Amino acid sequence: MKSFLVDNNGYYGEFGGAYIPEILYKCVEDLKDSYLKVINSDEFQKEYRLLLHDYVGRPSPLYYANRMSEKYSCKLYLKREDLNHTGAHKINNTVGQILIARHMGKTRIIAETGAGQHGVATATVCALMNMECIVYMGKTDVERQYINVEKMKMLGAEVIPVTSGNMTLKDATNEAIRDWCCHPENTYYIIGSTVGPHPYPDMVARLQSIISEEIKKQLIEKEGRDYPDYLIACVGGGSNAAGTIYHYIDDERVHIVLAEAGGLGVETGQTAATIQLGKMGIIHGSRTFVIQNEDGQIEEPYSISAGLDYPGIGPMHANLAQQHRTTVLSINDDEAIAAGYELTKMEGIIPALESAHAIGTLKKLKFQPDDVVVLTVSGRGDKDIETYLNYYKK
Repeated sequence: MKSFLVDNNGYYGEFGGAYIPEILYKCVEDLKDSYLKVINSDEFQKEYRLLLHDYVGRPSPLYYANRMSEKYSCKLYLKREDLNHTGAHKINNTVGQILIARHMGKTRIIAETGAGQHGVATATVCALMNMECIVYMGKTDVERQYINVEKMKMLGAEVIPVTSGNMTLKDATNEAIRDWCCHPENTYYIIGSTVGPHPYPDMVARLQSIISEEIKKQLIEKEGRDYPDYLIACVGGGSNAAGTIYHYIDDERVHIVLAEAGGLGVETGQTAATIQLGKMGIIHGSRTFVIQNEDGQIEEPYSISAGLDYPGIGPMHANLAQQHRTTVLSINDDEAIAAGYELTKMEGIIPALESAHAIGTLKKLKFQPDDVVVLTVSGRGDKDIETYLNYYKK
């Protein structure tokens, strides 16, 4: 049977691989040789799941959204990743990766962050495990995610503002890779999404797959079957989406809908709609779709949401889109803001701007009244309150 999961060479169809400088070859090979043995070991699973339960607060609830279900004529369930410790799905991955780093004898942790949620989650587990933590963050994002920056510092991390390029997530990732090249022996790079060289896309997807594992169990309780008709998630690099769909990726009964950031509109040049606009290229060690100009230079992306502001896409999602396994909708800034307010006013849940893009797809889809729809609220909106409030003051 054909599978959409990674193959033995680190590819999803023609996407993926490991395109890295020679100085990092040993680091990436060591990780590739270790990660599955570690993740599949009883010792890792016991410690990982105990931390997810006692520290992160899992399982996260699957909440039936009454008013929104009525409005959109379906049975809408929200997977509440916003209720995790640190306020997003990112902690699922950092807990797992820091255990792998410790197993490999690494003592120094680096990370990149856009919205700051991955940075906070990394700083959190470094505090937990008493490890040095350096977080690279674009200067633009440092300014628009000020609270998360202060949280990281409070947790003991050093936050380094990056002033190259657009000063956003792409540039932060570039700097983190440069750092890794300079300190390969003792440093472990915790990548926050399903991007980067193999094995990162697969490793992050596996660590986030706790989301779909729980959805299966929770749907049996609530609907008497373990699969939904629709799964909906936002996609930037793609980790919350990968976690949401992981156990359903080869189940053709399930429609997968992903929301990418349209910015000011796909046609405006002010966008991060990689699947709509991207062409095959290499970014941050992986072959995938990249927004680029005619000369192959990476175009600067734009989104109101710092976590979706990335010119590439995880190779898993590039392949799924190319194979028409997923429906990818571009949600513009104004649609995302409106959707965020709608969820807030109708269900009393303020979503992160990233998650608001997923909610924005509901208006564009036609459901049957008995369709079971699961939408992942990947993070809470505390970090985005100023953006929400300022949007209508323009």
